[in-house]
Amino acid sequence: MKLKDTQVDRVLDQLPAEVIPEDHPTVPELESVFGPHTFFIGTEGLHVVERGGDSGGEQATYIVKVAHWADDRKTSLVPQDAEVTDTVDIGPASDTLQV
Repeated sequence: MKLKDTQVDRVLDQLPAEVIPEDHPTVPELESVFGPHTFFIGTEGLHVVERGGDSGGEQATYIVKVAHWADDRKTSLVPQDAEVTDTVDIGPASDTLQV
């Protein structure tokens, strides 16, 4: 899912990563593989954020690793099965961008 700037800031407060700007030349390729998301790149690989099932009346939000580094040089990524690595509070579902 695509996040608003305030939501990106909340994720970055909880995930040691950088956001890949939407105008970055790799975003179209990433979206062709993983769908429309705000992408985060860090030491562990490539992450996205997804809403999940209800958690006490609210949807839980998860940080999901979708690709890992191919080698220690961290110059290329390898897609992997989605792996939930953490939960994150990004605010209510009504704040999410619709695409």
